[in-house]
Amino acid sequence: MKSALSGPSIGRASPVRFLRSIAIILVSVALSAIASPAFAQDTASGDHVRVRWLAPDTFAAGETTTIGFYFEVDPEWHVYWRNAGDSGAAPRFDTRSERATLGPIQWPFPVRLPIEHLTNLGYAGDVAYLFEVTPVADAGRVDLRADLEWLVCKIDCIPGFGSMTLDRPVAEYAQWDERDLALRERFLDRVPANAALSPWRAERLAELPAGGLQLTLRDTRGGEARPPAVFPLDGGLLAARAPQVEADGNRVHYRFDRVPGAPLPEATGFVVADGKRAWQFNRVPVGAPVPAAPPQALWLLVLAAFAGGVILNLMPCVFPVLSIKLFGLVNAGAGAPHRLREGLLYSAGVMVTFAALGALLLALRAGGAAIGWGFQLQSPTVVLGLILLFWLMALSFSGVLEFGHRLMDLAGSTRGGSFATGVLAVFVAAPCTGPFMGAALGAASVLPAVSAMAIFLGLGAGLAAPFLLLCASPALLKRLPGPGPWMDTLRQFLAFPLYLTVIWLLWVLGRLMGDSGWLIGSLLLVAVVFALWLGRRFTLFGPGTGRFAGYAIFAVATIVAFAALRAPQHATPELAGSEWQPYDRAAIEAARADNRPVFIDYTAAWCITCQVNKKLVLESETVMELFRTNDVLLVRADWTNHDPEITAALGELGRNSVPVYAWYTPGASEPELLPQILQERMITALFNNGGSLTQTKENDTP
Repeated sequence: MKSALSGPSIGRASPVRFLRSIAIILVSVALSAIASPAFAQDTASGDHVRVRWLAPDTFAAGETTTIGFYFEVDPEWHVYWRNAGDSGAAPRFDTRSERATLGPIQWPFPVRLPIEHLTNLGYAGDVAYLFEVTPVADAGRVDLRADLEWLVCKIDCIPGFGSMTLDRPVAEYAQWDERDLALRERFLDRVPANAALSPWRAERLAELPAGGLQLTLRDTRGGEARPPAVFPLDGGLLAARAPQVEADGNRVHYRFDRVPGAPLPEATGFVVADGKRAWQFNRVPVGAPVPAAPPQALWLLVLAAFAGGVILNLMPCVFPVLSIKLFGLVNAGAGAPHRLREGLLYSAGVMVTFAALGALLLALRAGGAAIGWGFQLQSPTVVLGLILLFWLMALSFSGVLEFGHRLMDLAGSTRGGSFATGVLAVFVAAPCTGPFMGAALGAASVLPAVSAMAIFLGLGAGLAAPFLLLCASPALLKRLPGPGPWMDTLRQFLAFPLYLTVIWLLWVLGRLMGDSGWLIGSLLLVAVVFALWLGRRFTLFGPGTGRFAGYAIFAVATIVAFAALRAPQHATPELAGSEWQPYDRAAIEAARADNRPVFIDYTAAWCITCQVNKKLVLESETVMELFRTNDVLLVRADWTNHDPEITAALGELGRNSVPVYAWYTPGASEPELLPQILQERMITALFNNGGSLTQTKENDTP
């Protein structure tokens, strides 16, 4: 028998027709393969995502079975909930079957995922999107076809597409792979149940005076309410970021921001989750507006700011400047009118600088910048300028500068010097947040401009008050020792706090810029000393040449050093090998969802109070052992460099300065804020009496 493609047949067919016939055969085979169930695709994949079925090996006849699409996502990537939040997109599922009826997608409750200054709602890891399948009567098999679209994100986002088919027999009962069944049950437990089964009742949803919405939930179990997380279903109405939460007995109030321009509906929905279970409230009616809260007592805030400013004089970052002013007072032989004028000039410098920094901060915030108090010390240029100034002051106090101690005079006795020292006092005080200051500065970030400025001026008045009181009170001045030889020794002794301040600022510059920071600063200091030495010793071309050469070297070194700061290399916080983790909102939300306690240290390298608390309390062996024993997630939110995400997190806590210490007990939706000055007993108290420092204080009260 002769083949149809042998000998004479090939000879009679043209090459073009032969190739066309082969192509038609190949295309037909490919189409047949795609159409055949034997070649069905039961998985789909894309960049950083793999999708497969969570389904039984056999379906039960006449029974409804919950199955799903299981998304396996690479670490640090995420996919989205039905309301994706400020950005992103929920996955889409087009699923159909001729032998079964299909239910809608069931969405496990999400977590909040911060992306830069945005908040998304989704899943930091694997997730299963579930739905119900019921075989039709007398169906021998269940066949499903699904077209999927998804978006997977880390910072950048990548869309994905896929098609999947499922073909399973129908038997007397459903048979599952044990691992798949466990996965299905895990995510089914996170699917919100009906609101009627919830221990929480939605008592009220009302419009706020500022335009947002306030949801009030009541815990029907009674007792102290532990606020659950709440997620809005309508992303076009309410912002995704965490609402402000206020607990009131067994009631909890949630204040959501409304999307600008969104019309107010008659009702909207929420998902309420306690970390393990969730309930869906589909239609919560919008009621009467919430009455405006009574205005805060501004005078109390200003008084707290004043007290914080007074205490600020005792903080270690302010001590060098106060020592200079104290030395100027002791050394002055002027009468009472002159001393009072000096006190007023110093106070004016403090007040003007506080007002200028406050106005700049408010203006930048009004323009949408995410900054907080102490923002000027996030600038390498400002830090290097302070390094140079403190270095020259220290050299002057040590007697290296022999030109009448002009820097000392500038600091202590001249009119412009008193004003300039007031300016300097504010700059070096900015890294410190003492008692009373945190709440006052936090209120200043949300109050109207006039009220906020009153708080800033209250801080300035408190900082200036002790020195002004000394200048205005002859009785207090008489208590100071009279002039004598001891003053030269005191002047030299007071140089050492200034040298220590220079070392600290060099370390801060290194944290801001990396290894190049401390190198630039150190070389500038050496250049300054060399210029001073050259000015005194170099007389080869005449008595004035050394001074000219010194000035020239000083000017060139200063210009070169500041020019080198134009392209800073930001340093990454050194947490490698540490039990402290860098700030990651997704990791914090995941830990809280697992009922794990969380301690967040909002800190900065330029904050002396932060560093003292860290070395003496937070990293002591006693405290670290407590954290380990109780499996606490330790987070260090480093604000040394400008970080909008950390600034936003501080704003949610009602703060815009550091240090801030936030403690989340297991299951709590809002943290407890610890004092700015820490002690070991405060940390120990967190693990007693229900994990609350406040509760411990109440128990200790007679």
